[in-house]
Amino acid sequence: MIDYPTLHKTIQSLTEGENDPVALMATVTCEVHHADDRFDWTGFYRVTAPGLLKIGPYQGWHGCLSIPFDRGVCGAAATTGKVQLVPDVDAFPGHIACASSTRSEIVLPVFGPDGALIAVFDIDSDRPGAFTSEDARELAAMLHAVFAL
Repeated sequence: MIDYPTLHKTIQSLTEGENDPVALMATVTCEVHHADDRFDWTGFYRVTAPGLLKIGPYQGWHGCLSIPFDRGVCGAAATTGKVQLVPDVDAFPGHIACASSTRSEIVLPVFGPDGALIAVFDIDSDRPGAFTSEDARELAAMLHAVFAL
């Protein structure tokens, strides 16, 4: 399991003073991806047009290049503005299988300083039920500290 206090301190240290969203996304992705062996794919999908997400910095296998807001787990997070904690992706209506090995997923909305949605942060695992409410809470707090403050 992740040592969240240490991860928060590391990310804060690495991102302090940086305001470029892509640089921040690349750094967060790298640190989170390597923090836990449950994570097979970790990355951002950026809001690039109304109702459209495009792949941003990520670690792992190739991801989908674009995802409309009305499709998949990432689209659900973008549309609702709420964390999507999916223990079994095959049971999620409209799940987009970017990788056939994915069994569970967590997707968190990412808001900028003005409160507007700028991206979603997506983590996939080859293990069913890999993510917990603690993951959701801690990752949401980390994203808020990096992107919204």
